[in-house]
Amino acid sequence: MSEVLLVGGFEPFSTTDWPGKLCAVVFVQGCPWRCGYCHNPGLQPRQRPEGTPHWRDILVFLEHRRGLLDGVVFSGGEPTIDPGLGDAITQVRDLGFQVGLHTAGIHTRRLISVLPQVDWIGLDLKAGEAAHDRITGVPGSARAGLDALTLVAGSGVEVEVRTTFDPGLLDDLDLLEMARTLRGTGVGQWTLQRRRWLQPEPHMAPPPSQRLLDEIGQLGLRIQLR
Repeated sequence: MSEVLLVGGFEPFSTTDWPGKLCAVVFVQGCPWRCGYCHNPGLQPRQRPEGTPHWRDILVFLEHRRGLLDGVVFSGGEPTIDPGLGDAITQVRDLGFQVGLHTAGIHTRRLISVLPQVDWIGLDLKAGEAAHDRITGVPGSARAGLDALTLVAGSGVEVEVRTTFDPGLLDDLDLLEMARTLRGTGVGQWTLQRRRWLQPEPHMAPPPSQRLLDEIGQLGLRIQLR
C-alpha cells in the first residue's frame, strides 16, 4: 500500500518559489532540524495541522490547472522525510507538470530515489561541517547536508544552492569553507539569503563584507545576495 503525503500547507500559485516558472507549492509537514531562523516553524512537527488540505484534494485542484501552471514545487518542512514523496511526485508528473523540490537533503536515500523525477532543486545548504550542528540543533547533521550537495551537484538536475546568512551564526571562515566545498563539487553560483527578523522591528542581517565576497569571487564562485 502506498503512503499518502502529509500536507502542511498549499500555495496554489507562486512566481517566486521556482525561478522563471509559474507553480503551485505543496508544503510537506515535518522536519527533524531546529534551525533558529526557520521561517516555517509550524511545519516542524510531524502531524497535520487542522484545516490543511489533504493530498487527494490538491490532486483534484491540479487536475484543473493543467496548461495553466508550469510545475509543482514540494517544499516544507523537509519533503525528503515523507515516505509518500515519491508517489506524490509520480502523480504530479502523470498530470503533465514539471517537479521542483526545496530540500536540505535530510533523508539521503529518499533524495536519491526521487532525483530522476525532479526537474529543479532549491538546495538549502545550512553550513559547512564545523558550523552545521549549531545551525540545526542536531548533532551529526552535517553529513546529510554535505551528502545532498554532492548528490545534487553530480545529478545533472538544475540546482540553486542557497544559504541563510546570519553573522551571529556564520562567520567569514565558515562562509569560505562553504565556498571551497561548493567549488569542489562543481557548483558555480551560490545564493546568500540574509536573515530577516520581524521583532522588535522588521530588519535584515547585514551583507557579508566586500572583502569576503571578493575572496569568494576569486574561487570562481558567483554570489547572488537576497
